[in-house]
Amino acid sequence: SGGIVAYAFLALSMFWGVALSSRFLGKRPKPNWMLDLHRFVGGLSVVFTAIHVAALVADSYVSFGLVEILVPFTGDYHPVAVAWGVIGLYLLLAVEITSLLRSKMSKRTWRLTHYLSFPLFALSTVHLLWAGTDRTTLPMRGLASSTSMARAVKSRSSQASQLIDPTASTDLAEWARRVMSITAQGLKD
Repeated sequence: SGGIVAYAFLALSMFWGVALSSRFLGKRPKPNWMLDLHRFVGGLSVVFTAIHVAALVADSYVSFGLVEILVPFTGDYHPVAVAWGVIGLYLLLAVEITSLLRSKMSKRTWRLTHYLSFPLFALSTVHLLWAGTDRTTLPMRGLASSTSMARAVKSRSSQASQLIDPTASTDLAEWARRVMSITAQGLKD
């Protein structure tokens, strides 16, 4: 459940950050608490990702050691899906560390690194849908649908309506491909 909570905080932080940096909240300067909330929620996603990783290492059902946690494609359990999670972990750390060091780097470097949040979100969605033990449940499909649909709506993608009913498709792989396709389209826009 730590991974699910981490994903929810990641999605919330990403969407809040997009709202802050766009005209969604208006053109006026935003109060400091709004940026503080974005930073706090982003930090919570790191904390719950650490809880997720610690739980995996402690779990006896599937064997995850430090190598499987830190090196993509080394484990036996869904190696490709877990690899996206490992890569996502590194992107999350890059975004969070550069955010903490923002005052010590150029705005351009920070912004370019912060844009890694978009592929981080896409990789995390794939990881959630293909590696998670709860990936076939309706709440997980709903969570991934709602976050991907929000991203698609933000980019005005006409494909967003494909995700309104996550129970419409009984084929999880097909549904996951639609989620990722719409998320990827949102990243392009």
